[in-house]
Amino acid sequence: MTRALTPFRLSPRDLLRLGAVGLRARRARVVLSALGIAIGIATTVAVVGLSESSRADLMARLDRLGTNLLTAEAGKDATGKDVKLPKSAVAMVERIGPVQHATATGYVDTRIRRSDVVPEERTAGVTTQAARTDLLAALGGTVAEGVWLDRARERLPVTVLGSVAAQRLGVARTGETIMMNDTRMVVVGVLDPVELFPSLDRVALVGFPAAERLFGFDGHPTTVFERSTDASVEDVRAVLARTISPGAEGGVKVSRPSDALAAKAATNEGLTTLMLGLGAVALLVGAVGVANTMVISVLERRQEIGLRRSLGATRGAIRLQFLTESLLLSALGGATGAVLGAAATYGFARTQGWTAVVPPWSLAGGLGATLAIGVLAGLYPAVRASRLHPTAALSAT
Repeated sequence: MTRALTPFRLSPRDLLRLGAVGLRARRARVVLSALGIAIGIATTVAVVGLSESSRADLMARLDRLGTNLLTAEAGKDATGKDVKLPKSAVAMVERIGPVQHATATGYVDTRIRRSDVVPEERTAGVTTQAARTDLLAALGGTVAEGVWLDRARERLPVTVLGSVAAQRLGVARTGETIMMNDTRMVVVGVLDPVELFPSLDRVALVGFPAAERLFGFDGHPTTVFERSTDASVEDVRAVLARTISPGAEGGVKVSRPSDALAAKAATNEGLTTLMLGLGAVALLVGAVGVANTMVISVLERRQEIGLRRSLGATRGAIRLQFLTESLLLSALGGATGAVLGAAATYGFARTQGWTAVVPPWSLAGGLGATLAIGVLAGLYPAVRASRLHPTAALSAT
């Protein structure tokens, strides 16, 4: 009795070795094709990693600065007239139950110059504000150099400059003097950038008593700052303007400074989506390169295909061989791209002082995408190779 012949099947290990031999025979072309995949995956991983790193840094900053700060600024009433906040605005805000801390600043009409030889009209874009001694603690600000105002200094002709104000006035260290109108003021401190209220970076701060005595400040605050419990921020926000200016609350603008940082996060998400789209385009170009490489490989290796078919290789074995080559080519580009993307994320995050975050799903997704590209790009060349007739393939030149 004659036994039916069964075709020999390559083991997965032999199949991988056979696919690797096909790639090693055309190294330059393989490197160029894999480069397209690598660029696409590197772009995707780096964009996701940098976005997550930036978001993690932003969340850490929000946690450090707090999202429970509200500001109430004097605006204009329905008739267009400037609204003045009452001198007792801080005390009124402190009566709101959930409020934990309230303080204020007030605009002071002065002309600031570096020295008395500078014309009065050259103010360097720096304004003056009166500040309470507890302002810095309420905002979570810090002093870069020197000291902050205290109960003694708030009555003296001294000032603390914001970080930008110090640069514009050319103040290199504390102890130097500047001119406010015709009064010489000693710089006793320079602030670090105030992240929650960056407009303070461009002002010179003096104490309320000194502002009243030296510059005729009327004592009315222009901005009130308050911190409450996290759970009650919106409740306080709803009553803050009415509490400060009963009957004229329309002239009080209430805002939450941390919303600006949250808006920045939303902007970053939009840019991330755009960059991911560019990464997808790079992947598409890489897929076309892989498909082109595999099609040319089939055309160049027709005699090899014909010989294998003559020796008993089935169409399925030929298809698997070329699909394996395509998958290996894509995987090579994907793995290289993942490493490059992760390295770029860690390098850039380190230069920015962020905690580098590379989500595992971005690496897994990138490698998964490369395998899908390998299948799709290699399917047509593999099918075409399997359909070559042995006689026609062997006679090809």
